[in-house]
Parts: sequence; C-alpha cells; structure tokens
Amino acid sequence: MGEGTAMARRKGPGVENPGDSIMAAKPKLYYFDGRGRMEPIRWLLAAAGVEFEEEFLETSKDLEKLRNDGSLMFQQVPMVEIDGMKLVQCRAILNYIAAKYNLYGKDTKERALIDMYIEGVADLNEMYLFWSISPPNEQAAKMTQMKDKIANCYLPAFEKVLKSHGQDYVVGNRLSRADIHLVELLYTVDELDPSLLANFPLLKALKTRISNLPTVKKFLQPGSPRKPPLDEKNLAKVKEIFQLK
Repeated sequence: MGEGTAMARRKGPGVENPGDSIMAAKPKLYYFDGRGRMEPIRWLLAAAGVEFEEEFLETSKDLEKLRNDGSLMFQQVPMVEIDGMKLVQCRAILNYIAAKYNLYGKDTKERALIDMYIEGVADLNEMYLFWSISPPNEQAAKMTQMKDKIANCYLPAFEKVLKSHGQDYVVGNRLSRADIHLVELLYTVDELDPSLLANFPLLKALKTRISNLPTVKKFLQPGSPRKPPLDEKNLAKVKEIFQLK
C-alpha cells in the first residue's frame, strides 16, 4: 500500500530546498496495518505534503526478520526509512520530520512550547493505546477514567492556550506539529464521545481550520493512508505480531 512518489515541496509546511523531494526516495514506514504508535508519524508526513510507502508486518516472523537483519536498533517498531537512515523511537522520528519540513517553531522558545504541548497529547494517546489493548473486563473503568482526564484536564488546558493568545494556531501563529498532533487527538476524542468537545469552541475551530488545509483534507479522505480505529480482528493480529498475551 505505497502512496506514490514524494511530492515536490511547496512554500509553507514542507519547505526545505526547492526540488529536493523530486529526487529523494519516498519515506518507507514499517509497522502493522493500523494506528498504534505510527499514526502520528503518518499524520505529520501527510500534513507536510509528503507521500510515503508502507510495509506492513503481518506476523511475528516479519518482525523477527527486521530484528535479525539489523534494521531495528532497539529491536522494536515503528521504523521509518528516510534520507538514508533507518530511524526508530517515535520521538526521534517525529522530531526529524517536524524539523525537516519546517513544523517545529522558529526558535528554541517556540520549540519548548511545542514540545510541552505535544507531550501532553502523547500522555493522552498512551492512555488511549493501553485502553484499546486492555482486557474487555477492564475497558469500562479505563474509559471512564480517560473521559474524565479528557474533559477535566487535557481539553481545558489546550482551550486555555488558544484563548490566551487568540491566534489561529497553537504556537507562533503558524502551523506546527503541535496543531497536527492536537487535531489528530481531537479526532480520536470525537470517536470516543463527540459530546466531550461540546464546551471547547476554540478547539473545535482549530480542528475545522487544520482539517481544511489541503494536505490534511486529502489525508482525511477515504482511501488515504489514515488508519481506522483498532477492531477485534486487527487486535488479534497485533497480539500475534508482538507476542502479547
């Protein structure tokens, strides 16, 4: 399920040196055919206007092959081949993509704010990830706890940020990875319970604004590399690939 050739970069998100991406190989993503820890990487590449290929792990043998051929520095995925490197560790991958495509702020102060906000997003994403693979008899209690955190901690915090400066974007009044990761989270929140966003008009407006960016709008269309929520069939495959009990 590769996604064609890398797009020529444009002004705005994705600017590096004109014409470089025409010659560059497409980034190649190694993971299972689902969201997990790879989905923020897909979102960020898509928002930057970068098309990519994916090689899906189907069984534990596929993962073992990557481990045995030396592709995985710490014996784990996600792994992304980009610019001649085989990058592992999600933060390292996301940091590289954000810096390469001008989505990481204009200075160290903006980068610090972006890092702080996306770490908050990552905390909630971890809660969602562990909820999605938890035993059925534990899911109701975990969902209640997660909704409480969403409604009373995370969404109010991000709404306050937007209110504090009155700008269209989270940091520096221009698109950054903070906007992309936050809007990805808002889509997840909508899937869990649309009413959770009801009292946060600035976050809803941000979600609409980012969703209407041409690159993001394309990624949100059916048939894009965006993955659906984990279902029982894919959960069984994930457990087999990673040998989870």
